[in-house]
Amino acid sequence: MTRSIDLIRASRLPSNMMQFAAKGALSVPPDENLEILVYLAKHNPVFGPLARMTLAGWDEKASLAAASDPKTAREVLDYLVSPENLRPKLLPALLENPSVSEGELVKFAISASPEGIAALLQSARVRASTGILGSLRSNPYLKADQATVVVELLKAGKTPASVSATGKAAHAHDDEAMATKAGEPVHEAEAAAGDEAGEVPEETVTAYLAEHAPEIAAEQDKPFQPVGGIVDLLGADYFPVLENKPMTEIDGTAEKAAAAASAAAVAAKRKPAAGVNAAPAHRDNAMQKINRLDVKGRIQLALKGNKEERSLLIRDGTKVVALAVLEAPKLSDGEVERFALQKNVLEAVLRQIPLKRRFMKNYIVVRNLVSNPRTPLDLGLGLMKHLLTQDLKNISANKEISETVRKLALKMYKQKLDAANKK
Repeated sequence: MTRSIDLIRASRLPSNMMQFAAKGALSVPPDENLEILVYLAKHNPVFGPLARMTLAGWDEKASLAAASDPKTAREVLDYLVSPENLRPKLLPALLENPSVSEGELVKFAISASPEGIAALLQSARVRASTGILGSLRSNPYLKADQATVVVELLKAGKTPASVSATGKAAHAHDDEAMATKAGEPVHEAEAAAGDEAGEVPEETVTAYLAEHAPEIAAEQDKPFQPVGGIVDLLGADYFPVLENKPMTEIDGTAEKAAAAASAAAVAAKRKPAAGVNAAPAHRDNAMQKINRLDVKGRIQLALKGNKEERSLLIRDGTKVVALAVLEAPKLSDGEVERFALQKNVLEAVLRQIPLKRRFMKNYIVVRNLVSNPRTPLDLGLGLMKHLLTQDLKNISANKEISETVRKLALKMYKQKLDAANKK
C-alpha cells in the first residue's frame, strides 16, 4: 500500500488533501504525520508556512517520542534539532539520540541559547565529542565558568594518535554534511586549506580603500582595540599559552593582556645574538600579526585573510576595519550567523548585516540579529516579522532582550497561533 508521504513527494494528492496534510489532519500514524509535515515545511513553497506553524504547536508528548526514537526519519530529526525549529524540552532527547548526526549538533552548538548551552554541557554525548565542544567554545553566550568546563573537556578528550581509521571513517558522513550545511569544516587543517583557496582580486581591496579613504586617513594610526577587550576576545586560556606562564602570573586587565601580546610579537621578530644558533622560524599567530598592522593593513587582512583573522577583526573597535570583514569575498554564511549573535561587535556591524541581501536570505542570521541584546531596537523590531512562531515564543521569554522586543514578540506569537487555529 502506498503511503501518504510517498504520494505527497510525487505531487499526487489534490490541493484539499494537501491542506489537511499541512494541518497534520491526515489519518496516518503519528510518525508519518511528522514526516509529512517536515517534508512540506522544507520543500513545499505553498503549504510549507502552514506546515511549519503546525509543527511549532505539535503535541509535546508525540514530539518527544519522535525525538527519542532512533528509528525516526533522519529529515525529521534534523528539522527538530535545527536552531530555528528547536523546542527546548526536546533537546535532551535529541542530544542522546544516536540517529541525530554529530554534524547537526556541531551546527546547533555554534548559536545555542544559554538554556541550550546548559543542556549541551549535561549531555554525556556532547562531553565526549571534541567536534561539538569545539563548536560550543565559539558560542557568544558561553559564560566564563562554562568556557572553563569546555576547555577542560577538550583537553581530556584530545584524540590519541592510536585512534583507528575505522573510528574516523564512522564520522566521515556527518562531517561532510556539517561542512555542507553549516559552511563550517570540522578539521582545523581542512578549514585552513579551504579558507586559503582562491586569491582575492587586488581590485577588491583597492576599491574599498578608495571608497573609505577619508575614514582611513582619520584613523590611520589607531591600534587594534577589540570591542570588549583582549581577554574577552581571545579567552583567558590564550595568554598563559602565549607567555608560557600560569594565569596567576598574568594580570587579567585588557591593557596588560594587550601588552603581553605585543611583547610576544616583538620577541618573535628579534634576531638571535651573534654566535647563538638560530631557532627554527616561528610563524606569528593571528593576534600577533594583527597587532603589528595599522588601519590600512588590517583592512587588507580583513578582505584577504582567513577565517580566524576575520573572527578577530570583526571585533575591531575601528569601524572601517570591522565593516571590511563583511565585504570579504571568502566570508561564509556560518561566520555571518555567529557575527549576528555576538555582543562584542560595534553596532555598525549589526546594522550593516541586514543591508546585504545575501545575508538576509539566511533565516538563522535574521533570527540571531533579533535575539542579540546588542542589536539596535529599531532594527530588531523591523526584522521580527520574518520569524517563525517558535522563535517568537523563545524571544518573548529571553530576559536579555529589550522589554519592547519581548512584548512585540509575544503579541506576534499569539497572533500567529490564532491565525493557525482559525484555518
